[in-house]
Formats: sequence, C-alpha cells, structure tokens
Amino acid sequence: MGFNKITAAEAAALIQNGDTIGLSGFTPAGVPKSVPAEIARKAEKEHAEGKEFKVNILTGASTGQSCDGMLANAHAIKFRAPYTTNKDFRTHVNNNEISYSDLNLSNMATQIRQGYLGQVDWAIIEACEVEQTGGKARIYLTAAGGISPTVCRLARKGIIIEVNAFHSKKCMGIHDVYEIEDHPYRTPIMIMKASDRIGKPYVEVDADRIKGIIECNIPDEARAFKGEDPVTSQIGHNVAAFLMQDMKRGIIPQSFLPLQSGVGTTANAILAALSHDKSVPDFNIFTEVLQDAVVEMMLEGRVKDASACSLTVTNESLARVYDNIDYFRQHLTLRPSEISNSPELIRRLGVIAINTALECDIYGNANSTHISGTKMMNGIGGSGDFERNAYISIFTCPSVAKDGLISSIVPMVSHHDHSEHDVNVIVTEQGVADLRGKSPMERAHCIIENCAHPDYRPLLRDYLKLGCGGHTRHCLTAAFAMHDTLARKGDMRLTDFAEYVK
Repeated sequence: MGFNKITAAEAAALIQNGDTIGLSGFTPAGVPKSVPAEIARKAEKEHAEGKEFKVNILTGASTGQSCDGMLANAHAIKFRAPYTTNKDFRTHVNNNEISYSDLNLSNMATQIRQGYLGQVDWAIIEACEVEQTGGKARIYLTAAGGISPTVCRLARKGIIIEVNAFHSKKCMGIHDVYEIEDHPYRTPIMIMKASDRIGKPYVEVDADRIKGIIECNIPDEARAFKGEDPVTSQIGHNVAAFLMQDMKRGIIPQSFLPLQSGVGTTANAILAALSHDKSVPDFNIFTEVLQDAVVEMMLEGRVKDASACSLTVTNESLARVYDNIDYFRQHLTLRPSEISNSPELIRRLGVIAINTALECDIYGNANSTHISGTKMMNGIGGSGDFERNAYISIFTCPSVAKDGLISSIVPMVSHHDHSEHDVNVIVTEQGVADLRGKSPMERAHCIIENCAHPDYRPLLRDYLKLGCGGHTRHCLTAAFAMHDTLARKGDMRLTDFAEYVK
C-alpha cells in the first residue's frame, strides 16, 4: 500500500478537543480499537495537565470497551449517538456526564447528512484491506457495515484506517456498500429479496483523504451470551408455535417470510426453537445483527440467505465464517445500517420482527430502553425500525425479573419506546398475547391472562377495576403504583392500589 503508515498514538495526536469522529462498526463488530484507546489515553494526559479535551462520537450502533468504555472512563466524550450497550458508558450516561442521544439506527446516516449532528471531522475505520487505484482508494470493511460510507464521504479533516490483521482478507466481497441519496433526489432501494446486491463490495474515497494507516491485530470484543434457560427456552417455543399457527391459518405464506431478531439469549433461543421445528420451512434472515445461532443455521442449510449489518458473533463463530467464506460470500450480505434497517425494505419484504422489551403494559405499549423510566439500559437500536414496519411485530420478555420482585407486565410503561399501534404480539414464558384486531380493553385482558406471571395477575386485574371510563381505562394516580412500590419497598408484589386512590 502506498499510504502513510502511522501509529495509533500518532493518529490520536491528530484529534483535537471538540472534534466529531465517525466510527465504523455496528455493535463491537467492525469497530476500530487501537485509535479510540489512544484517544482515551490522550484525554487522560490532557486532563492531568488541566486542559479541556472531549470529542463527539458518531457510530453505527454500540462499540466495545476499547472505544465506548475507555473513552467514557477517561471523560473524553462530550456527545454520543445513536446506541450503546457498554456498562461503563451507561454508568456515565446515567450520571449525566455525557450528552447521549438515543436514535433509531436506520436514520443515523441520514441525520448526519442532513447536518442535524454537526459536521464530521474525522472518520476512523476498521478495514481488512485498502487498495489504491489511481486517485481512488477502496476500503474493504471487516465484520460490519454501519455508517462507514457516510462518515468517510463527509469527514472534512480526513480518514484514518486501522487495517486489522485479525480479520481475514477473505471477507473481501461480503459487503454491499450502498448509500441512499439525499432529499429531494432519493430513489427506491431496489432490493427485492435478502440476497440482492445493489452496491459495491468496498467504500470508495479519494486516496488523498486517507491521512494514515495503522496496522494492528486486535480481536473483536465479542460478547458471548448466556445459554438457554427454562424461561428463554419456553419463550422460544411459544414464538415458534405462534408462527406455525399463523402459517397453518394462511396468515404467513407457506414459503415463510424473512425473520429479524434482536440481540441476546432470548433471540438465540427463538432461533433455535425455529430451527428444531421441522414444520418450519427453511427461511431467510433480513436483520441488523447476526448471532452465533444464525451462523450455525446457515451452515446447516436452515437459513438460506441472510442480510445484516454486522456479524455480532463470538470470535470462534467468526472464524467459522472465514473458514467457510466461499459459502458465506454467496449466502450472506453485510450492508450499511440505513439499508439493513430501512423501513422501506422491511415493509416490502414482509419481515417478521422479534425484539426484546424490558417491560410491556396491559395495553401493548413497550419499553425497551429505560429501567423504571429513568436509567438507560440500552438504546432503542433497530427495534423501532423493524417493529413499526414489520409484517408481524413481536415483543418478548420474561414475565418477571429479579426472582419475581419485578413484573414485566405493568399498568403503564415507565418509558415509552413502542406504542400499542406498533405491537402486534407479546410473548412471555407464560404464553402469547395476540393483540391484532383487539380494542384496548380486549388487549388488556389478553395480556394479563396470557403473559403476566400468576403472582401479578390479581394485581393487574385490580388495576383495571380502578380505571376511569373511556376508550383506554387508566387510573392516573395508580398507573405507576407498582413502580413506586418497587422503589420504596423493593418488591412490586407489595403494591396496594388502595394507597393511591384514597
């Protein structure tokens, strides 16, 4: 390569206080790791000398400890969008030390282009290879698409690239890089099935905008999720049985429809249940993240084609992808997040969306981000993109948390991410509440009787009796009584609605 080779520390020295940095990656997959860690060290040094140093971070989704975690602990982040899962970052956000904007992931690149988030100064990108052809450079991304094409194009000070030897150059060709046009010149995204490709296998930029290449060999900071337990396993079986019933009724075509599932143990359990149910035909995946379970299902032939933004897998599973790259290059496509999460495509393809909520209320509203309405757990991610536009929108959660101290089914959600208008089905280990075609009161009875834990059903029935008349029955003085009781007594089961309606 004819590019300027520099160290991560030299790259960090280019970053100035107040700069806005756009990063590659989506989840810890594909995120640059050596330069953000050096920026955190620079911040600590600057602060020790009494100097101000904070940057703004724009990403595709969450990152890993060497980025979000180290930068947050170094008090180096002024503003951050759109999504995170890092524990250390979460602590600083909930202490109001970082200005954090939680955004729907499909809209991140568009909001950057529209200027809502300010100018992008630097793009820091992880690549498996960079090629120069004349005055152009081709950047071959690693395990995720994210917002890379947009921040590379808009970075006014330049592009810094980490060529990470941990990622095999075999993954060249697995990406389909396509950037949506700005308004009013936006055209349809011509993807009709999960396997369609309409872009290039690389991000193309002017070669002189690349200010440095850092060579490294750093594994992805992959997360291994807990294995199935009886609760998540039952949720998985409940979802699979529900989908099969809909297929038998003719609501889902006999050829089935593409699936999207969120991240975590429950998502893996659902996919495993579908894989083991031989009445489920082989199907396609159109999602934002692929987990280990999907890699296995692809190798087994249960998943025919998969479209995603990132390979959010363990490093062992990623090695399996690279070892079978000829197969995966034919059947797996990684896209930028504005394509993988595009409402236009989700609705056109008829995606069945399955995501996790922290809590749902008796009318079908869902909270997927804030514990007790105040403390950020994780951002909304792509759940809004998928659920609002899905053929069938499904939310799952265990019926209780903290050994029964908390009910996941409540009178009113303490934070509102997904309205009842976007939620078709709620599933817990207790059962399935199909909310389609039901009035608010019908939904309430359905959710209480099918999804709430037996310990909480009497409480929730009592709440319904308190509600004032109207289309949606609520008692505003008691709507958060269960949350309030948890805060005061540590156990929602001790709720006495009479205290709130005297």
